[in-house]
Amino acid sequence: MTQQTFALELRNVHKSYGTNEVLTGVDLSIAKHEVVGLIGPSGSGKSTLLRCINLLEPIQGGDVIVDGVSLTAPGVDVDRVRARIGIVFQSFNLFPHLSVLANVTLAPMKVRGTDRRIAEKAAHELLERFGLDEKAKSFPDRLSGGQQQRVAIVRALAMEPEIMLFDEVTSALDPALVHEVLQCIRELAQAGMTMVLATHEMGFCRDVADRVAFLQNGRLVEIDSPERLFNAPNHPDTKEFLRQTTPANPLRQI
Repeated sequence: MTQQTFALELRNVHKSYGTNEVLTGVDLSIAKHEVVGLIGPSGSGKSTLLRCINLLEPIQGGDVIVDGVSLTAPGVDVDRVRARIGIVFQSFNLFPHLSVLANVTLAPMKVRGTDRRIAEKAAHELLERFGLDEKAKSFPDRLSGGQQQRVAIVRALAMEPEIMLFDEVTSALDPALVHEVLQCIRELAQAGMTMVLATHEMGFCRDVADRVAFLQNGRLVEIDSPERLFNAPNHPDTKEFLRQTTPANPLRQI
């Protein structure tokens, strides 16, 4: 019987800032094409966990493994492995002096050496897929917050990642703009993209994720299917968190 190779594994991951331990021995295995939602109170370690996955934040202990390759093993080309992971943050981080098209094509041309014509063709296809191609020549300050966040997603996808990480991508948006960004993520999930998303959007998480993990105080308290975790969580802390945050019918949240 062959051993399963996961898209992503975290083994006993520890992260500290000085004496403040933010992640305390997190273990998590994610299959290819799986969507895992991270929920938990502010300060629970969700964002830090995402940043540790591709070593934007160095870890103090444990291991991060991408498709069987350890990012912490001696001699590993971390940048090459990390290029397979896209990440989208709360803030859009678009270059204000560049057009939408230039924002999307910059990394493929500079990092991967893609020819401009090929990069622009791929960018237009992605922008059209997410209803943004008419904005290709626009600058970020001419876009709504929702459009800017969708461009940030397209920019990450332009590098053809195998795994996508989303860090509270709707938290900086007006409520009216949240839906359009969530629809982009939903489409990626339906297309089979492996994803980890930290979110406060409980209804969306329940609807899209294959499994949901509850974090608190840097610990992964429990992980289960959305149906079981939202309806019958095992840990009292999970129950209390959901009691405070989950609407009566979370599937209607979006």
